[in-house]
Amino acid sequence: MLQRTWVPTLIRVVLGIIFLAHGISKFQMGLGNVEQWFSSIGLPGFMAYAAAIIEVAGGILLIIGLLTRIVSAVFLIMMVVAIVTVKLSGGLLGTDGAAGYEVELSLFLLSSYLVVYGPASISVDRLLFKKKKAFNDMVSH
Repeated sequence: MLQRTWVPTLIRVVLGIIFLAHGISKFQMGLGNVEQWFSSIGLPGFMAYAAAIIEVAGGILLIIGLLTRIVSAVFLIMMVVAIVTVKLSGGLLGTDGAAGYEVELSLFLLSSYLVVYGPASISVDRLLFKKKKAFNDMVSH
């Protein structure tokens, strides 16, 4: 029973920390610089701003366990875009000093887990769901 609570919670929290850190690093690099890099690889520059905001906000939401499935689905899409547009040509482990897509694939799989199985019992989502269920039970009787 313990692993059914703590392992999914750790997956969610650590994934949130990773995305939060990536978003913060985009702000620290300067979003203008990130926008230029996005443009240099053929992505619309505005996506740099969207990615940074989504990573920071989504990371925080995952850490507390709010909107877990929705945030994880957005991260799934982001990882597919990152793999297909940037990392795929480098292969799984990368070549010539360039990173491969093993990290993005791992983040994709962890996000997939959260989309399918949800946030675990230690989360704001569960607190809200339980309150809603209790309210619905009261109203229906």
